[in-house]
Amino acid sequence: MGLLRVLLAPLSWPTAAVLRLRHALYDAGLLRSTRPAVPTIAIGNLALGGTGKTPMLELVLRTLHDRRPLATLSRGYGRSGTDIHEVAVGDTAERSGDEPLQVKRKFPDVRVFVGADRVAAIAHIEQAVPAVRAVVLDDALQHRRLDAGLNILLTTAQRPYCDDALVPAGTLRDLRCRARAAQLVVVTKCAERPSAEEQVRWRERLHLRSDQELFFAGITYEPPRSLDGQPLDRPPGPRAGALVVTGIAHPEPFVEHVRTLFGPVEHKGFPDHHAFTPGDLALLARRFDTFAPAPNLLITTEKDAARLRSLIPGGPLDGLPVATIGMRTVILNEPERFAELLRRHVGPHPAHR
Repeated sequence: MGLLRVLLAPLSWPTAAVLRLRHALYDAGLLRSTRPAVPTIAIGNLALGGTGKTPMLELVLRTLHDRRPLATLSRGYGRSGTDIHEVAVGDTAERSGDEPLQVKRKFPDVRVFVGADRVAAIAHIEQAVPAVRAVVLDDALQHRRLDAGLNILLTTAQRPYCDDALVPAGTLRDLRCRARAAQLVVVTKCAERPSAEEQVRWRERLHLRSDQELFFAGITYEPPRSLDGQPLDRPPGPRAGALVVTGIAHPEPFVEHVRTLFGPVEHKGFPDHHAFTPGDLALLARRFDTFAPAPNLLITTEKDAARLRSLIPGGPLDGLPVATIGMRTVILNEPERFAELLRRHVGPHPAHR
């Protein structure tokens, strides 16, 4: 434990006390949780982001493709408003949030909803989509009013929750003991599949029960594509430059991947869920013209593209070659078992209580 964490630890004690009281009230039944009638899969983490929730949600949707109709639900971080809203392909990120909009554009046949009150939103989904087979929730582990049928907890290989601490001493926003609520725990951003011995050590480090399933996930990258999803006219290569623009947590792996595809690479990073301003776009346009000899591309993530797309027409980036690189989560150990558990869950489900 570093000196800074020791010094900051007392500042996290009030937060820990409030969290313990809140969870105790729910565990004792003094605060009510609701189990929806429709099968629910909640994807969450204990940290402040950057564990790969959206790529995991997309993996769940691909796995359950033959179980349609499906719906997703998230709060829609960064959007204006907290009302229950069904996301349309033509929405802006300000209306729906960047990640829900990204999901809707990649999975147009999935019904994508946003709403701050998950319980009320699921009741709305059940009315709007009576035949829905499952609702996949993004970032719902802390929403104790909702008792999801299947909880998937994500933690990164670089900073697992067992080695972390509550803010401000660390990056955890909830108690480590909340990991007990998860039926599936996934260690994300692994460079390779751990050996059998390493997997056993991971179980011990994470203090998992015997009935909790442990998986390991890595990231694969899709080829660069234009904003409308088409192959690029100018392919990547050592003679092409890339100005990388990100507004995500922990962009380093994404930037390093871009460096394997292009010659000169410069990264301009913004905070997670950054709302791009006209000044930001003007700065990027000026830098694009000067950071490297042509031909160049402006490369961004799918999540950032969801926020940038509506700002480009008529703005400083209009006419510049802008491309995205998609990221996919892949299960490295027992992917068939992971898929089986998801599909098994989308079936008979406990009645509403």
